[in-house]
Amino acid sequence: MTTSAIKKQVDNYLPLLPKGQQTLVLEVIKSLVEEHNTSERIDHAQYNKEIDAAVARMDAGDFVPHERALDELSSL
Repeated sequence: MTTSAIKKQVDNYLPLLPKGQQTLVLEVIKSLVEEHNTSERIDHAQYNKEIDAAVARMDAGDFVPHERALDELSSL
């Protein structure tokens, strides 16, 4: 898909969302651009270290349950 076609679809769909979700989409886009501009590839060892840390956080209960995430998104 071309950049022009993508822009046209975004221009068509974005106004259909409530203002809160439009803001959320904008923040996601900004986050993706920032990540793309600052991302550096990590090696296999660093990747595994980050995965292990994430699993440890989840095991410790440091996460948002799916239902709560849906509730928060629906209130935007």
